[in-house]
Amino acid sequence: MSTERTLFPGDTGSFPLDMRQALVRLLRGPYIDGTADPALWTTILTHAVSLQQYLSEIFLLLSIDTERKIALLTPAEMDAVHTQPIVARKPLRREETLLALRLRVLLDRHAGSGTDVSISRDGAREILAEHRQPGAVDDKRMDEQTDAALARLLNLKLILPTELPHEYRVSNALALALPFDSIEQIPAYLAALDAGTQNEPFEMDPDQPDDTNQPLQEIF
Repeated sequence: MSTERTLFPGDTGSFPLDMRQALVRLLRGPYIDGTADPALWTTILTHAVSLQQYLSEIFLLLSIDTERKIALLTPAEMDAVHTQPIVARKPLRREETLLALRLRVLLDRHAGSGTDVSISRDGAREILAEHRQPGAVDDKRMDEQTDAALARLLNLKLILPTELPHEYRVSNALALALPFDSIEQIPAYLAALDAGTQNEPFEMDPDQPDDTNQPLQEIF
């Protein structure tokens, strides 16, 4: 083994430091933004094949969107035990799902424009108000749900804070986080949520996935 690859006592790895750091960042998630970290992005692009070879050992796929400069990990589809992600993420609740889907549509409409997509707290509240369940009139509850949904999407870095209070930028990672085959599938998904055929909360046993919720379970 080359001594330059030996980074600590007992090290038996073969990757150089920058590749190992890239793996840690990818595994830590939720995604890599190549615009924000160009050096890391270059490392991932340069060594994508070797990184994928390593990740395949733990049933993970490296997804790279070169246009949006986003890289993230998704679980491989395996019908076998002990192949689920090492750390399961708590799936999105109803309001979080609704907001994420609507922002995903907004992101797609702005694709190629060169401008950032943003959402304010008031805008997010209006979106959720449009999808209020019949008979729901509690404005305080609506405010709480709005703040909770924004906080969860912020935590996942699917929206990012800006210099303006209560104003957020929608991350390009949202397009990969909700991997619908076609943007036209989203209205039907929203309609199903409104109809109550897919109800809150989305906290299912990770070993028993529900196919109707699968697009939202990919990385969350």
